[in-house]
Amino acid sequence: MDQINQSNLNGTKLDECSLNKVSLETELSETLYKTMKDFVLNNPTWDQYKLINSALATFLVQNGCTDNSVSEIYLNQLFTPSKSF
Repeated sequence: MDQINQSNLNGTKLDECSLNKVSLETELSETLYKTMKDFVLNNPTWDQYKLINSALATFLVQNGCTDNSVSEIYLNQLFTPSKSF
């Protein structure tokens, strides 16, 4: 996860880049993957990226994170939920 693709930076220092997205790769249990896939397929306003962002923001806020950007993602998800909630 800490690996940075140097070819994408083109010699620019990381602190000089205005990056607001990070790529994440992880392993999921088959059950969790199937449930996530079914949810996304049944809720056209959601995609896997929105689902993961929402889940991570919810987890972080519920466990004491006070970062305003994370709180904003969490609150947006609360007030614009999927029809299935």
